[in-house]
Amino acid sequence: MSKINFQSFSGYVTQIDDFLTSPNNEDSGCHKAFVVENDAGMIVHFIISPDTYFVDHAMIAVGDRITGYYDGDMPVALIYPPRYQALIVVKENPYQQVKVDYFNHNLVSSDGQLMLNISPVTFVSLTNGQAFSNTLANRNLIVSYGPTTKSIPAQTTPYEIIVYCRMGQ
Repeated sequence: MSKINFQSFSGYVTQIDDFLTSPNNEDSGCHKAFVVENDAGMIVHFIISPDTYFVDHAMIAVGDRITGYYDGDMPVALIYPPRYQALIVVKENPYQQVKVDYFNHNLVSSDGQLMLNISPVTFVSLTNGQAFSNTLANRNLIVSYGPTTKSIPAQTTPYEIIVYCRMGQ
């Protein structure tokens, strides 16, 4: 399982447009461009493909606050505003926290900030909704959780874990 260098950008969606990826328009409407602006006025364009995973299958509209995750190791054109291929999009929800990261053999996130304590009621699936029954260690995970301990790393018992597998893995 290859570790993804997840990077993120959070802000409000200010514009949603179709994004054409082929000159003959055969994929017209299949890709979108989200223009996202943060509180400091920085702007990012997220390219949304049919493979982009939306946590909770959220429908995004102009005015929504989102966090888009992309692979920081993928090449990006040197343009402004930057244009990133969104891998995962999370619509802000005051009742849940979401962590997208690689979790090691101890189920600690790559930034060392969150440790997972799995319970029998933690729902674990793949992005396609199918059950996942293998080990969660050393994987890219989308973790939905609530309260945490005040320790470092903070510990939580997640509500839900989505195992994020790229094609070919």
